[in-house]
Amino acid sequence: MIALNILDIKPFMKHFLVGSTFDSFDLSEGSVTTFCTFSIDGTYMKEFDDSDGENEDTDRAFIPWSRVREHVFTLIRGKRTPLAFKFVFMLPKKAVPRFLEKSGIAMDASEVTGLFLNVSFRSRKLMLTTGTSLRTFTMDRTVDNAWDSYILGFLKSREIAAEKA
Repeated sequence: MIALNILDIKPFMKHFLVGSTFDSFDLSEGSVTTFCTFSIDGTYMKEFDDSDGENEDTDRAFIPWSRVREHVFTLIRGKRTPLAFKFVFMLPKKAVPRFLEKSGIAMDASEVTGLFLNVSFRSRKLMLTTGTSLRTFTMDRTVDNAWDSYILGFLKSREIAAEKA
């Protein structure tokens, strides 16, 4: 796990709320605090979507950020900065096997229960933290280190300036 301070908040927020930079992640949960706190449960409600077979995400547990982003933007935009917000993102389950393969990790994808990226803002400071969850306990930090490296590369490739906290 690593904690990163975002050095320039305004460009990050453009990536986060306007661009598609984070659209490949699923949203597990989130909250935005302005004049009250708005909470978001990212559990995907399959029954809300069409049942005509056109939706290809029926095996998804959490909603893609791309489907929530504009709603969050509506909550956050305006003249006043929110007091706080926090979002918990996950790499979609279907992307885990590719992540393991590209990282050179010989592990069955079913052993990975989550690869997380937490985005939190409070007191005018924006911080990202990474996290992993495996089905069984292990002292081996190979997956943790690979996920941390992936996130650092993800940010660097998008020119998002961050420093370890």
